[in-house]
Amino acid sequence: MSFRLWPEDASAAARQIDALCIFLTAVSAFFVAVIALAIVYFCAKYRAGSVADRAPLAFPVMRLEIAWTVFPLLLTMVMFGWGATLYFDLQRPPADALEIVVVGKQWMWKVQHAPGAREINELHVPLGRAVKLTMTSQDVIHSFYIPAFRVKQDVVPGRYTTEWFKPTRLGTYHLFCAEFCGTAHSQMIGRVVVMEPADYASWLSGGGEAPAVAGERLYNSLGCASCHNPGSPVHSPPLAGLFGRKVQLRDGRIVTADEGYIRNSLVNPQADIVAGYEPMMPTFQNVVNEEQILQLIAYMKSLVGKPPEPAK
Repeated sequence: MSFRLWPEDASAAARQIDALCIFLTAVSAFFVAVIALAIVYFCAKYRAGSVADRAPLAFPVMRLEIAWTVFPLLLTMVMFGWGATLYFDLQRPPADALEIVVVGKQWMWKVQHAPGAREINELHVPLGRAVKLTMTSQDVIHSFYIPAFRVKQDVVPGRYTTEWFKPTRLGTYHLFCAEFCGTAHSQMIGRVVVMEPADYASWLSGGGEAPAVAGERLYNSLGCASCHNPGSPVHSPPLAGLFGRKVQLRDGRIVTADEGYIRNSLVNPQADIVAGYEPMMPTFQNVVNEEQILQLIAYMKSLVGKPPEPAK
């Protein structure tokens, strides 16, 4: 049985995070050792009854004060700069990242790929491609944790969080929930499978209905088309090209129509009223679940540059 000090590093950010962790540990160990050895030395030298010169020593006080102020400042700024750079890199996925949605639920991970493939407690991803996860929870707070990729992000009910990674090694890796979420928390585990891009494309081809297609069907069945489609007699905001656009609200705020905005518009439509429109939209809270909301969002994304069909 082999012992590993670190988990496998299987993502582009893993070694950078490990290097920062080692640096912080080494700096901490150095100062702990220096202070501990100094304590032991002075305790032995100036113990009661020892022969030692206890007269005050003359030191260049100003130079000493400057030295032990400037040196720690520079060291901590290195830590801050290094850590902040990694943090911001991990918060900004590449524009061409492969987008996958994840819904946490006691006690499983439900994964939806854009072409239609669905998984439970498994996540298949292609090697060498940046992957962005958009995540939410159906019940309590969970935390999506892949040790080999060194990424962990809380998954919170009522909002969307994201994390991204770029796999660098083929293989199968552990997936955990790192936030206590109830009695079966320890069983909320899974695996991440990193595949060759061609194998991943082949695997995707056996998937089911695309979320955008399911979202369009849901959009029509809920009666959204009767208000939002072109030609509707109801004065409602058009949805074609809405996603990702800046929206002016009645209270003067300007917001971006992202996943969170669309979700909030569905479950709490009176919160952000678009300028020039009346608050007529009913709430769909408890009418659609989190997976269906994500399907509607996928449909909204598909309308960018493609106007929907007029209401019939």
